[in-house]
Parts: sequence; C-alpha cells; structure tokens
Amino acid sequence: MFAPALADGDGSDAAYRFDRLAAAQSWHFWFVRRAMLLGWALRTYFPGARSFLEVGCGTGAVAAALSESLPDLQITAGDARIAGLEFAKRRAPRVDIVQCDASDMPFESEFDAAGAFDVIEHLDDDVGALGAMRDVVKPGGGLLLTVPQHPWLWSEVDEFSHHRRRYTRAELRSKLASAGLQMLRMTSFVSVGVPLLWISRRIPQPFDPDRELKISRPTNAMLSWLLALEHRMIAAGLSLPIGTSLLAVARRPI
Repeated sequence: MFAPALADGDGSDAAYRFDRLAAAQSWHFWFVRRAMLLGWALRTYFPGARSFLEVGCGTGAVAAALSESLPDLQITAGDARIAGLEFAKRRAPRVDIVQCDASDMPFESEFDAAGAFDVIEHLDDDVGALGAMRDVVKPGGGLLLTVPQHPWLWSEVDEFSHHRRRYTRAELRSKLASAGLQMLRMTSFVSVGVPLLWISRRIPQPFDPDRELKISRPTNAMLSWLLALEHRMIAAGLSLPIGTSLLAVARRPI
C-alpha cells in the first residue's frame, strides 16, 4: 500500500457494486472486446515490452485478460481502492497488485509500457496523471489509453460515474502532448454503440446505475460480433472517426 489514505476512495469515482461489475466483465461485449483490442495494441506497437503497469485497474479485468493472452509479460496493476483490488488479486493471481495514487505512483522509469483504461476522465488533473504515467515508463516506453468520447454523449451515467469530461480527439491529443508524450495512433472504437447510446440516453426512464450491465445474451453476441469486425478494420490501419470511446497509443520520448 502506497496511498493508504485513498484506500476507501476519494470521491472521484462512482459507488460501483464491484461484485456486479466483476461478474459482467467476464462476458459483456464492451469489456471483453476492449480487453482484446488492448492486447492487440500492446503486441502491435510495443512488441518488445516485457513489463507493463496498469493504472486504475479496478477489479482487474484487463490485467487478467492481458496476463492470459501475453503470458511472458510481467504485469503490475494498481488502484487506489482496496475493494476493487481484492477482486483483482483473485482473478489475476500472476499479476503484482499495488495500492497507489494514479497521480503519484511509486515507480520511476521502471516499465516498458503502461496503460490507463477509462481512468483519467475521473481526474481533475488529467494532464498531471498523464505526466505521472510518462514517468513510470522507460525512455522510449509506451502508453495505452482509453477514454469516453464525444461531449454530446454526456448523460446521467457520466454524472453517476463522476466523470469530469468526455473527450474530443483534439483535446486528448493536446493533453498527451502537454504531458510530454508522442502520439503514435488514435482511433475511435465501439462505433456501433454511438446511435444505441444516444437513443438510450434520451428515452425517459428511472435512473438505474446497473443499466449498462443489463443486456440480453443474443444482443450481447451480436454486438460482440460487430466489434470483432471493427477490430479488424482498426488492425488494418483505419482510424475510425466516431465511437463511444477513444484509444490512444503514445510513447515517452527517448
């Protein structure tokens, strides 16, 4: 534990039901396909990476997926809240788990690559957090990042999640540059989800924080198939212009 004062949270994140979240992450199309996309990006852009730090790992879904798909990669996963880390330790036993502050990490030029997946939108000082992530990787090391996209998709779900912002491509590009990182690739993903998300956010209904996790198995299978096609397009070199999320690949200058 490197930041014990934050072990129970600091109000920058939603009051998630970690048990429900962890259960959904094993089958829900969004979590599963995002983890597969991140594994592809790590292999493609940083094939020589032997060590990786995930910042803001939550219940450890991505760390566990990367541990399975990249068995030679030494993974460290950190988060501030102990409640999520307890799940992470159980689901990713090969991963080193640390409790730490995303903006003040106890590492310096130690990892070949690092990542933060739907984390920095919760932080007031996102540029400071990006700078901290830059410092944990070696010169020439890589950074993977995902964030929610399009401010016009803002909804009560963002409010519940304690998001500070949804990003535009220009904003994220500018903030990565301000943090001293060199952009390698940026693309939207979950393009098929944009119309569905826009419509669902405008249907009057009582707010349910678990709504995003409620999806029928046939619908989940169909959306997973569509995201597999999207993944192929991204792997072929297309940078999609619209999507519920953005993927950024950057590097610390040598």
